[in-house]
Amino acid sequence: MRRTDAPLALSVGDPSGVGPEIAIAAWQAGDSAGVPPFYLLADPALIAARARQIGANVAIAETMPEQAARIFHRVLPVVPLDATQVDRPGRPDKANAAGTIEAIDRAVADCLGGRAAAVVTCPIAKKPLYDAGFRFPGHTEYLAHLATLHTGAEVTPVMLLAGPELRTVPVTIHIPLAEVPKALTTELIVATARITAADLESRFGIARPRLAIAGLNPHAGEGGSMGLEDQRVIRPAVDQLRAEGIDAFGPLPADTLFHAHARASYDVALCMYHDQALIPAKALAFDEAVNVTLGLPFIRTSPDHGTAFDIAGQGIARADSLIAALRLARRLADSGSEAAAA
Repeated sequence: MRRTDAPLALSVGDPSGVGPEIAIAAWQAGDSAGVPPFYLLADPALIAARARQIGANVAIAETMPEQAARIFHRVLPVVPLDATQVDRPGRPDKANAAGTIEAIDRAVADCLGGRAAAVVTCPIAKKPLYDAGFRFPGHTEYLAHLATLHTGAEVTPVMLLAGPELRTVPVTIHIPLAEVPKALTTELIVATARITAADLESRFGIARPRLAIAGLNPHAGEGGSMGLEDQRVIRPAVDQLRAEGIDAFGPLPADTLFHAHARASYDVALCMYHDQALIPAKALAFDEAVNVTLGLPFIRTSPDHGTAFDIAGQGIARADSLIAALRLARRLADSGSEAAAA
């Protein structure tokens, strides 16, 4: 059971990227930016070295999760990892993989053990993890694996991009565009929509979420003249969802789905592939959009950007998206606690 006063657990991500410095910048922003208490799971020596490199005046304290909230307003709380990490900004190294994974593992364990209210993750890079033997497609799939290990229940994760003006969900995610039509099934769309609707209601407090379902082809197939998937795969999913009482509608042409008037008609857009969902979300709010994983037995948010190896160690990385992720994680944790108490 999560404590309502527990801090957020922030995993450092790939330490060769901007994770350490956006964590530092988020702590420095503090109350003025509405940053809730968190602790950073990382190698304290690496965080201190990066702070010196970017000229950040920050006091760092090694601590335990239970003490983090109490000291957060005076020092940056860092919960030490067992694995040491090397500080080579911009140069990913498989030697850091053990620490990257350990930080994720411990953040999840802390959240499920009640020591943290939510998991927030800084960006990871897949190649150094793969080079070290990591066998999961990415962050989201690994979090689902951890959730299954801890709870014994099979977990289906769903990616949500949440910004101030738009929420989008990609039904298929990190696969080549050429494989999308084969991967897209009525069952997958229905399962994704069910999880999305349930979490928007239970965690975001939306009483009856409106789900706009994007078409796959131009003009949503235009009656089959531009592809049959919209009529044969997507429309049956919409019909099934509506029969279950979920307010879903579509398939809708994606080229007219994201302007302001259209956005007012739905709470989330379910998109058929990665870029269909992420391009509008990032175009509208690149520095404010947050990656939220739905379907997990804990709250997980993350910035919507990557490791940014090209600017790591220069002190110019913006922490806006991480701050938004921390704030949203806190809001979701608090709203979940209120719902549980009701």
